[in-house]
Amino acid sequence: MNARDRILARLRTSLEGTTALADDYDEALVTEPWRYAPERRIARLREMLEAVHGETLLTTAAQWPARVLEALAVRAIEELLVAPESAHGRQLAAHLAAAGGTLRLKAYDRPVEAWKDELFFHTPASLTGTLGAIAATGSLVLWPTPQEPRLMSLVPPLHIALLKASEVHDNLYEAMRAQGWAEGLPTNALLVSGPSKTADIQQTLAYGAHGPKELLVLILEDA
Repeated sequence: MNARDRILARLRTSLEGTTALADDYDEALVTEPWRYAPERRIARLREMLEAVHGETLLTTAAQWPARVLEALAVRAIEELLVAPESAHGRQLAAHLAAAGGTLRLKAYDRPVEAWKDELFFHTPASLTGTLGAIAATGSLVLWPTPQEPRLMSLVPPLHIALLKASEVHDNLYEAMRAQGWAEGLPTNALLVSGPSKTADIQQTLAYGAHGPKELLVLILEDA
């Protein structure tokens, strides 16, 4: 008997005297979208994001600029990349002017080739909006625009994302239907499910190797 036959013989005899497990697989897990009670949707999203090292904060449409400034102050960050012509960019600038803060707001107003070094090595944080979120997987939905190119959410070590509570969907299918994805998709749609992370051959998990080290999601409960 050669080595191949010996291996196959061991495999055949290894099941002798054992009992097969009952086939109780729930087919609905892969054939039906996951759904949650409306009051559980936000809680599910937060659980999933925080389970992978993300940070979430409940706030309001009026209070979120103050929460952003507090988060940056705790981290001793003095500069923030924003889209100044967006609604949230204007709101943050107005709050900063009224509060007399020293935070410097920086715009993504040049081709990346013109300021690659500054963007990759001297931009500690960014603020972007979101298109919504998916409770089932704890994912944010981002559609990059000329105002907020995708590198805004992929490069700075800290990514702060604004999310309207009313735009949290149970699953990806429902998000696509509610937002009419079939009518037209962007060049690049991003599903963000936590900060960047990777592991080497020794199974040591590291954050920030290929993107933001921190993800802070501000959930606007009244929006």
